[in-house]
Amino acid sequence: MSDESPADRFKSALAVASRAIAQDNEIEVNWTADTAGSSGSLFRIPMPGRQVPRDAAMKARGEADRLSLRLRYHNPKSHMREAPSEPIARACYDAVEAVRYEAIGSNAYEGMRANLDSALAARIATDPIARAEAPDEVPIASALSLLLRERLTGQDIPEVARPGVEMVRTWIESRAASDFEALANSVEDQRAFQSLSLDMLQHLELTRMEPTDMPPEDDDDLDGDEETEEQQDGEDAGQEPQPSEMSAEPQMGENEGESDAEGDASDDMEEGQEGDEGEEGMMPVRPNRQWTDIPADFDYEVFTEAFDEVVSAVDLCDDDELTRLRAYLDAQLKGLQGVVTRLANRMQRRLMAQQNRSWDFDQEEGMLDAARLARVVVSPGSSLSYKVERDVEFKDTVVTLLLDNSGSMRGRPISIAAISADVMARTLERCGVKVEILGFTTRAWKGGQSREHWLAHGKPAHPGRLNDLRHIVYKKADEPWRRARKNLGLMMREGLLKENIDGEALLWAHERLLARPEDRRILMVISDGAPVDDSTLSVNSAGYLEAHLRRVIEWIEGKSPVQLVAIGIGHDVTRYYRRAVTIMDAEQLGGTMIEQLAGLFEEEKKA
Repeated sequence: MSDESPADRFKSALAVASRAIAQDNEIEVNWTADTAGSSGSLFRIPMPGRQVPRDAAMKARGEADRLSLRLRYHNPKSHMREAPSEPIARACYDAVEAVRYEAIGSNAYEGMRANLDSALAARIATDPIARAEAPDEVPIASALSLLLRERLTGQDIPEVARPGVEMVRTWIESRAASDFEALANSVEDQRAFQSLSLDMLQHLELTRMEPTDMPPEDDDDLDGDEETEEQQDGEDAGQEPQPSEMSAEPQMGENEGESDAEGDASDDMEEGQEGDEGEEGMMPVRPNRQWTDIPADFDYEVFTEAFDEVVSAVDLCDDDELTRLRAYLDAQLKGLQGVVTRLANRMQRRLMAQQNRSWDFDQEEGMLDAARLARVVVSPGSSLSYKVERDVEFKDTVVTLLLDNSGSMRGRPISIAAISADVMARTLERCGVKVEILGFTTRAWKGGQSREHWLAHGKPAHPGRLNDLRHIVYKKADEPWRRARKNLGLMMREGLLKENIDGEALLWAHERLLARPEDRRILMVISDGAPVDDSTLSVNSAGYLEAHLRRVIEWIEGKSPVQLVAIGIGHDVTRYYRRAVTIMDAEQLGGTMIEQLAGLFEEEKKA
């Protein structure tokens, strides 16, 4: 015992307390340098430091208490079954459910209330609501959850979030005040709380319910099921200013892709993971603007390319740091080892099924058929004792994974993206499919040297793109995975993730694929929202980068031999890409990547 540090003793005490709260003796606690989360009964809690200062200890206790309450009072299957399909409504639905089970602990135990307050204060400090300066910048999920928490527990809204909440309080309370009262009376009953939450989302016009002639199949079906079949149509445009998420109506096709992702993920991930990381990295961090037509005279400009760079991961940090970052990524991988193994095995089975070997027997020449060996021994001159392998119609293939390396991916999303890319590269390599892994971001915030160059030249109007691109090569297609594995650790580096200009990144990755000799070329984009670069958008028309992205996608999907597929993390990308799926939890990413990629191979086979 004397060899244990204060942090080790604190972790042991935290695990004991978590088991008692959750009433689960299987709970284990591991430290992480990332945000808090869980995988089944394994809790990942931010490391409080070796000496465990009081503030850090309370935050760690709060995160452990939150996860324990979730494990005890939250039924993930019921929650998933009733979840609305619209991304914004789903974010609110997850957020208010978290308020419910945390309120149970806060109202029952004074010490737990203080711990949960500390954890919330740390999370809310990095939430966009803390930086909001106008109602349309306020995340509706954050504001709604804080107002409901205020009603359920009587606790004040954190100081840093209060200005943002006050901007939208009147709007929310004018539509949902009666719902708050009903929810307060149903905290202990998850099913009743879910039904009331869906009603509240309808009153807030985040989702819509229409009558149906089909009766429910059994008593377990709640009215909320119909909501998963509906889409918002944007008829309310032009009304009073609303929080930013409400300006992003889902487009047609969203339901199909999202339900596929959720169903596949639930098969691969441990029970209860459908929203484990709902609070971290899933909050909208960037605008999700409405679909607008590309102007006929739209012309994308770049003020200067002098400061852009295409760089290998090994050139951005030294070998020792890459080794350390890769070790950190491997530590993240340990908690998901079982899931990763299942995903890799399933992917290999799906692809190898496309490459089954078949033979023509009783041939005059070829390989000796072992089944005819006795005949050959008895009568060496016998013909038709050979077999010939048939040609397999499995095209030579290369896959490019293009990963969004923007600041809004920081935390759990970028870790899961790196892990998923790692698994895909290893698995596809075993199947004879080459993989290239690329990332895109900018070299600086707020424009960098490109903006300085623009200022030095008198700030000409409509300069076009005004930031320094950074396109990163993590793994080349011809490079073995074992040589490139350390490079993926670079995504864990503090300060790497900045802004994102998706259209030019797509063109760059596409051009690299066109130069490849393989017959089938697949480009998979993983992003968490619309392109955002403050420097460019501040001096050009609204939606400048988004319009360029849409034009690039339209051109690739319509005229290029490259097959394009996209996965959106927490944001609807079906409005950009023809083949796309939106996931609301980063940990669904691995399973969704496999299903999308395997689907492309199977379509090719059918064709």
